[in-house]
Amino acid sequence: TFRAEIGRSSDPLDIQLRGSDDEGLRQVVAQLKERLAGYQGVFDVLDSFDDGKQEIRVRLKPGAEALGLTATDLGRQLRGAFHGIEAQRLQRGRDDVAIMVRYPRAERGRLATLERMLVRTPGGQRVPLAQVAELKFTRGYSSIRRVDRHRAVDVTADIDKDRVDLNRIGEELRVYLDKVVADHPGIRYSLEGELREQRESLGSLFYGVLFVLFTVYALLAIPFRSYLQPLMVMLVIPYSIGGAILGHMLLGMQFSFMSLLGILALSGVVINDSLVLVDFINRRRREGVPLIEAVRSAGVARFRPILLTSLTTFMGLLPLLLETSTQAQFLIPMAVSLGFGILFGTFLSLLLVPAGYVILEDFIRLLGRGEQWEEFPEQAGSGEPN
Repeated sequence: TFRAEIGRSSDPLDIQLRGSDDEGLRQVVAQLKERLAGYQGVFDVLDSFDDGKQEIRVRLKPGAEALGLTATDLGRQLRGAFHGIEAQRLQRGRDDVAIMVRYPRAERGRLATLERMLVRTPGGQRVPLAQVAELKFTRGYSSIRRVDRHRAVDVTADIDKDRVDLNRIGEELRVYLDKVVADHPGIRYSLEGELREQRESLGSLFYGVLFVLFTVYALLAIPFRSYLQPLMVMLVIPYSIGGAILGHMLLGMQFSFMSLLGILALSGVVINDSLVLVDFINRRRREGVPLIEAVRSAGVARFRPILLTSLTTFMGLLPLLLETSTQAQFLIPMAVSLGFGILFGTFLSLLLVPAGYVILEDFIRLLGRGEQWEEFPEQAGSGEPN
């Protein structure tokens, strides 16, 4: 099955199994593939077991140890018999010609030669190969991949992201695989693919959020000359996240990593409305207007510009929200977070910021600094942080 998806760097589901027991790995892989096939919306369940050509595997019998024969000794003799042992090299012009000692070509192509082969023990005895080793016909692997010195097999699957919650499947698979590997000691697993990318991205995103919030706070604290007013302006950020989540619910979209990036961008955009209100209230108070009147007039005077700014921003994102092309699909979750978060934050800022400003005034009065706030023009001129 072929499905176009922009921004995809790995399989949505990729479970890596590691262990030294090939048979145990095959059993776990078969159980896992059967489990994945039972999910609705999960398809193209594959594994990295690539069967190669038929081969003969030679395994020592318990009696071989009594003769002092090891797997290394047996392998060296088999290789010498069929591949050859270099006896000497001859110079022919500019080329070196290796002289190999081995069975004749006709003998090397017969299975009977292997069965009749005599193996020399460390004690000098010559015994038939069938007496010291067991021959098993099987199919080899076209490639073998190892992780941390253990055989690694990947079970991959694709999902219909409109119908399937990838994180929910990941949690269920962890519980299921914990039980399965408990029955197969020596086999471990890890969730790779998009689930691993999400874990790594969320880890780096956490520090990005802290940096953004600190930077926004610093940029607001400098012009306001206040330690508390920036927090009041930023109060709308957590509430606007609710608008982003509500937008995903209304459109029936899964919350993705791109949605989180949209929320990160939203943190720097949604405070514009609060910034306008707080700045207007501060300017009115510097003019000598009482606190309640300044707060009331700010909501009336700034209502139209705030509303128009938010609506024009949302309308600018609307074409992207309505786009159906494949190239735009991975950007739509970001636009949903940004657009609906701005709308939701706009209406909240018109309510929270005026109320928060008055509450902050009462809070400072409780701390015994109310007389400074009542003389706001002198306080603003002094440059003292409040």
